[in-house]
Amino acid sequence: MMTLVSEHIEPDTSERILVVAERLFRQIGYQKTTVADIAKELRMSPANVYRFFDSKKAIHRGVARTLMAQVEAAAMLIAERAGPAAPRLRELLGTIHRMNTERYVGDNKLHEMVAVAMEESWDVCEAHMMLITETIGRVIGQGAASGEFAVTDIPLTTKCATTAMMRFFHPQMIAQCATKPGPTIDEMIDFVLAGLGSRGAAG
Repeated sequence: MMTLVSEHIEPDTSERILVVAERLFRQIGYQKTTVADIAKELRMSPANVYRFFDSKKAIHRGVARTLMAQVEAAAMLIAERAGPAAPRLRELLGTIHRMNTERYVGDNKLHEMVAVAMEESWDVCEAHMMLITETIGRVIGQGAASGEFAVTDIPLTTKCATTAMMRFFHPQMIAQCATKPGPTIDEMIDFVLAGLGSRGAAG
């Protein structure tokens, strides 16, 4: 029985550490937050925090992974839903943009955390981008199979569509381009959807 209890407690403690860390990263910034700060909020010793995460960087990776996983889960739900591919692709692209904007762009301190992730935890970011690209490709493939999208090279089309949306997906680019001239998110999605049809028409 004691083994079962510890198995339930330890994952819960890890989750609590990440929740508190994210809150502190938002409140005082990633660079200024220390493991001691996180431990104090949790009423535990820093040594106990280090039982679950061997460094502040590991905590940072965990927070970044959690935030990215939320976007991935929302994207996957849309991709797995039944129905025509075009409206689902529109919703998928718009949802990724909205969630990244809500999580990172309006919050300067969390934006700082994203910048650190790009430098220190690139593998986490890369894995996230690959999964998002695969999810977009899944919907494009569904549309091609049903005849909605006139595309033949689905991997290449997926890369092109994802690259076209990068200004609206990448947290740093969303922030940098917010006040610069350019298409709106809806105009860009219209462009991508038109391209999925025009490729077939041209071929």
